[in-house]
Amino acid sequence: MTENNAVYDLSGVSYSYAGSVNALNGVDLSIDRRDRIALIGANGSGKSTLLLILAGLFFPQAGRVKFFGEDLKEENLDSPLFQKKFRSRVGIVFQNSDIQLFNSSVEDELMFGLIQLALSKDEAERRVKEYADLMSISHLMHRHPQNLSIGEKKRVAIASVFVMEPEIILLDEPTSGLDPRTTRHLMDAIFKFGEKGCTIVTSTQDIHIVREIADRVVVMGEDKRKVRDGKADDVMKDLDFLETHNLVHSHVHKHKDLAHIHPHGHPSHDHTHPSA
Repeated sequence: MTENNAVYDLSGVSYSYAGSVNALNGVDLSIDRRDRIALIGANGSGKSTLLLILAGLFFPQAGRVKFFGEDLKEENLDSPLFQKKFRSRVGIVFQNSDIQLFNSSVEDELMFGLIQLALSKDEAERRVKEYADLMSISHLMHRHPQNLSIGEKKRVAIASVFVMEPEIILLDEPTSGLDPRTTRHLMDAIFKFGEKGCTIVTSTQDIHIVREIADRVVVMGEDKRKVRDGKADDVMKDLDFLETHNLVHSHVHKHKDLAHIHPHGHPSHDHTHPSA
């Protein structure tokens, strides 16, 4: 596999479900080593589909995807050598944890990938403990994953990917179903992997976390096209742009005789005002 600085290079990538439901429309995107990217956009803008293409689970019906300079396509993933190199370097956390968990205990979920990596027993056990502690699931190790709450399943799914310590991490709505403390642990983990030099792409509608988890923001429009790609600070300060693309909305409030507008991010609408 040829190595270069570009982890992914997408050119004119389009995808439709059942051949008719458009999900991506001519997306060009380059992702380099060490990039920490937040992928944002309104519901149905193609974020999850794009992540699945980056994960080598979907393949574009038009356009091209390259992974470290090699074509990422179904025929190449049929090659055991290419598949091993790709799967060992790329980890994805799905939005729906149920499709990711299939072992009979949480401990087995975390161990499963490590067995495929042929790690020593001591190293595998060290990693399992480290990432179970990180995601606060140590007390769940002997539970069956399907008997856990939505938030617990999400934490197990995240830990089962992080424990592999992949070079490229893809996260689809990772904070969905997490309580504030676990969300904090997750953001700390993303920062930690970023410091290690990992490439991290996070699809999220929780715009409040974007500047903590990403240096760069890619915005998908409701027409399934990439509409912006820039520094996180620049994009997130542009409230007019975010509102235009259905990422924040404004509420008009009245305080006595003064009307003013507050921008709000999706999905939370909670807000408080100091007493007058």
